[in-house]
Amino acid sequence: MRIGDWRLDVRAALALMSLSLAVSCATRQDPPQPSSPPPAVEPRASSLSIPVAPRASAKPSGAVRASYQGDEYAGRRTASGEPYDPDALTAASHTLPIGSSVMVTNPATGRSVKVRINDRGPGVRGRGLDLSKRAAEEIGMTKKGVARVRVKAVDSKPARSEFPDSPGGSSSTPKT
Repeated sequence: MRIGDWRLDVRAALALMSLSLAVSCATRQDPPQPSSPPPAVEPRASSLSIPVAPRASAKPSGAVRASYQGDEYAGRRTASGEPYDPDALTAASHTLPIGSSVMVTNPATGRSVKVRINDRGPGVRGRGLDLSKRAAEEIGMTKKGVARVRVKAVDSKPARSEFPDSPGGSSSTPKT
């Protein structure tokens, strides 16, 4: 075999391989598509995200599962614009307006605490409130971590914000 014949064989082999590849790509079948679209997932709002408007079906009273945030989130910005303070009587809710106040009662202990909604959350499906650490201590749920609580609206009007740079808020001090 001469060198010229060898080059011809290599070219033929390359042409045959590219033709084979083109045919296999053309006959490849895509996996079947599901018959129904996947269920819609609501976006979660973290403590650093833009505030999410309350859902239209917000119920200011009733029983919900509640959890609490510990010290690890201290100082992080909440949806109201203020930093999270574990020692404040605050809570996070997806449905209640920011700035509103609610009375949270733990039926297991009979203890109640008034909290102000200042954040969106909780980030766990099936929970309605995320209390601050102090609020959870007040109603006796820190050992269990999650408890069924009753929520009753005390003040459903959003309070004026103390933080002038918070979304929708204005300073509580008069401007001169």
